[in-house]
Amino acid sequence: MTAQRSERRLDDTEMATWLPVIRFVQLLPQVLDRTLKDEVGLNHARYAIMVTLAGRDDGAVTMTELARIAGLSRSRLSHALDSLEERGWVERTSCSTDKRTLSAALTPAGREMLRTAAPVHVEQVRELVLDPLTPAEREQLQSILTKLLPGVTAAL
Repeated sequence: MTAQRSERRLDDTEMATWLPVIRFVQLLPQVLDRTLKDEVGLNHARYAIMVTLAGRDDGAVTMTELARIAGLSRSRLSHALDSLEERGWVERTSCSTDKRTLSAALTPAGREMLRTAAPVHVEQVRELVLDPLTPAEREQLQSILTKLLPGVTAAL
């Protein structure tokens, strides 16, 4: 049985903080998605999957770990990987120690696509998130998000 939630409401100051957060987290992925689609034909969620795979030194990531890192359900991840695999950018393989465990890795063509997409993504991240902030504000943002992320990821 779940504990009864408090009926405490956000006060005006809290609401003034919360509403821009909602707006930002809803709009940023849409803008990043549109630009990546328009410029390189890749949506932001698939780009994030490919970046995650590229960042692994050992190359392959299990489906469970990739879903957790990418913040996707297993079914959404599977659909995205189907699309990436059809384009020749990702390959799925069975784990050498447990044939029931699937892993994904970037192909050379996938690495090449990332080299094409990364400058588009980086330019937009700088324009929309980093450049408007002072170095001190960037540190504050990093600190705040680092503090908030564990609670969000634990709730998944």
